[in-house]
Amino acid sequence: MANTERDYIVEKVKEVLASSSCCPELKEVAKKYMDALDTPEEKAAGRALLAELEEDVQDIDTALEFFSSDAGKEYFGEVNAAFLVLTARHVKAEGGKACPCPACTAGQAILDKKEVLL
Repeated sequence: MANTERDYIVEKVKEVLASSSCCPELKEVAKKYMDALDTPEEKAAGRALLAELEEDVQDIDTALEFFSSDAGKEYFGEVNAAFLVLTARHVKAEGGKACPCPACTAGQAILDKKEVLL
């Protein structure tokens, strides 16, 4: 893969790892990918990362539905849930495909360039 594309992916994986909204399973797979860089296991680790991202990155409609739900209000609190609803609506209006949290945003950016990892 081209260095600039790979550098972009690596930067986005670092963003996933740094995100407090990242689930433990994704953190583990992302760390394994980082550990596999420049080794014969890099391609396999990249495919595993893509599989986990496809499972974990929430689409904008699912996120919006959760933020708007009673469960979302209970989880985030009324005020934070309302803010997240507004944020998600803005993201959707701008053509965004994924939940606006940092993990999903970076994860979607990786998925958008998945051919780089294949």
